[in-house]
Amino acid sequence: EDTSCLRALVSSGAALPASTATACRERFGVPVVTVYGSSDGVNCHTAEPSGETAGTPDPAVAAIRIVRPDGTPADPGEPGEIQARGPMTPLCYVGAPELDARYRTSAGWVRSGDLGALDADGRLRVLGRLRNVVIRGGLTLSPAEVEHELGTDPRIAEAVCVPVPDEEFGERLCACVRPAPGAPRPTLEAVTAHLRARGLERRKFPEYLLVLDRMPLGPTGKVCRRTLAAWAVDALGAATPVGATVHVNRRAEHVTHAREEAH
Repeated sequence: EDTSCLRALVSSGAALPASTATACRERFGVPVVTVYGSSDGVNCHTAEPSGETAGTPDPAVAAIRIVRPDGTPADPGEPGEIQARGPMTPLCYVGAPELDARYRTSAGWVRSGDLGALDADGRLRVLGRLRNVVIRGGLTLSPAEVEHELGTDPRIAEAVCVPVPDEEFGERLCACVRPAPGAPRPTLEAVTAHLRARGLERRKFPEYLLVLDRMPLGPTGKVCRRTLAAWAVDALGAATPVGATVHVNRRAEHVTHAREEAH
């Protein structure tokens, strides 16, 4: 195809893996614009993402702030709820004051329900949904944080982390990945080695790896986490040891297990 008229590539709707963004910039030679936002006034975009952040919010589009659960401003780098306010923010829910109370502050800030942090330079990092966490023995893990680091591995095309039930810890983290075309199927050992090299804390490492030929998608094209979690539970079963890599071909409904030492 003739792409000479192409000026930029725009990604929105879900987090863009750094390896995918790099491949797009190299292949098309144009900026990759990532957009973080929602229909009720949350918006942040940049043509020069650092690979670690969603970019620096443009105050002409939307002001972004991070708040603690008690509503006080978070310090730079401290995680909290992402709130936004700007000219794109609707004034209210018509005839629904209960929705206004739930999703807006008295000062007009939109409660996004997303977990994030602003660094000292004002760059936004999105860490996932406030409710989308894994509780492992009392430790709260952010799947989005692990997914971000997995997205920097060029051998992985897609990565989504989901909780699987565990009798000892309540939940454990399972990384579900689709290998990049032509890349060898990853192992849990290789995945954790990459995360270790990226500086991720060991306690946040996934304890299972599910290798898939495709991801389950919802009507909007996003990965359906609920379906993926059900696939993980079904594939792992009660007898799968911690530290295992499981290969699943959903088309053939064939499951194979490869035992590895738990990290």
